[in-house]
Amino acid sequence: MTDQAPHGGSRVLTAARAVSFAEATSFLLLLIATGIKYGADHPQGVKILGPIHGTLFLAYCALIGYLAFAGRWPRRRTVLALIASVLPVAPFFVERHWLRGDAGLAGGTTPPAGPGSRPVSRPAARRS
Repeated sequence: MTDQAPHGGSRVLTAARAVSFAEATSFLLLLIATGIKYGADHPQGVKILGPIHGTLFLAYCALIGYLAFAGRWPRRRTVLALIASVLPVAPFFVERHWLRGDAGLAGGTTPPAGPGSRPVSRPAARRS
């Protein structure tokens, strides 16, 4: 990605990918820590991971909101990406399928080619 989207979109997209991955990972770790808290009576993991996950959750929601607005995402995609924040592994899906490349700022959908259309090839340049 050499061309930058307006207003630092490339940086925002990179941050959204990182936060999405971190938020999903912290959620899984928090679930494990919760099991340890109640199963082995060790609440330290939840005390540490709770605020970290909470911060990542808020950052994820804010970045999804920004990308949805700036990239003019369809409402369905925006709602699904926000619902993904409360499911343990769903942000991994969002990062993989909606936040890669230009998908985050360009809506992520490329119109399908029409029937009978072929890729356009350029003629080879002549050497002089």
